[in-house]
Amino acid sequence: MEHIPVLLKESVDILLAGRRVAGGQGVVVDATFGGGGHSRSILERSALGVSVVAIDRDPAAVLRAQGLFLEFASRFKLLAGNFADISELLDNAGINKIDGLLLDIGLSTYQLEEGERGFSFQSEGPLDMRMDPTTGEPAADIVNQADYKTLTKIFRDFGEEPYAAAIARKIVEIRPQKPLLTTRSLAALVEDMVPVYKRSRRHPATRIFQALRIFVNDELNALEQVLNVGLGRLEPGARLVVISYHSLEDRLVKQVFRQASKGCVCPPRVPVCGCGKQQKVKILNRRGLRPQASEIALNPRSRSACLRAIEFL
Repeated sequence: MEHIPVLLKESVDILLAGRRVAGGQGVVVDATFGGGGHSRSILERSALGVSVVAIDRDPAAVLRAQGLFLEFASRFKLLAGNFADISELLDNAGINKIDGLLLDIGLSTYQLEEGERGFSFQSEGPLDMRMDPTTGEPAADIVNQADYKTLTKIFRDFGEEPYAAAIARKIVEIRPQKPLLTTRSLAALVEDMVPVYKRSRRHPATRIFQALRIFVNDELNALEQVLNVGLGRLEPGARLVVISYHSLEDRLVKQVFRQASKGCVCPPRVPVCGCGKQQKVKILNRRGLRPQASEIALNPRSRSACLRAIEFL
């Protein structure tokens, strides 16, 4: 299945309105290359003086980038690695300041459709979930080795799962005789633990799979790191766009943006500022942008997306 970029026009419109990019110059970083749709649109819609530097740690994404190399030559570069390491990656590429930064935090259709990656309970496959399958611990190791308290905390903190404790207890109970090694074996266990009358339109295992994926890939720490480092790399007038898909990500993005947008924090009664804190960014859409009904109809996976953007001052 072809990957459909989420909020494509909205995100690219914002990035192309950055000061230097609108003037036909600059470097835009697509830190979540994925299927390459956002990178391609930026390159197609911008002047020849604008280049795109993409980042992705998924080896399959690196292979998909070959077409853009051939089509756009020196205007496109891909850096293989985790976007949490953006500072090191950009330094190694000789890039200091940037004129736009895009983070689309969702999984690509390719990752979801490839059963052997273990991201989705809709396909049978090994319980892996690693963005980079060559490093780190697969989800199966966590599920079959972590203790009850650790599993409960993972499910509760990263999945906001109301039945976290009961599901963790059941996993610990059955895994000595029947290890949970595949996506569907875990999904079936979770489904049995959630009462029918408490189920929504989402599969009962959705939150558990989200929690494990976030934990396995250390996603929230990586997101906070790339946001903070990215802010320090932006040129004046540059734009930072983030597309998130669940409340944990969106809450973190809002916190970082609000903190950066604050100016003086002295008490109102103080006549002269003594803190010296200056506003770093302007928030471009405080409520966040959501996909239109037409986009959701075309791509149902976009329904939970929320776009937030800032401009560096």
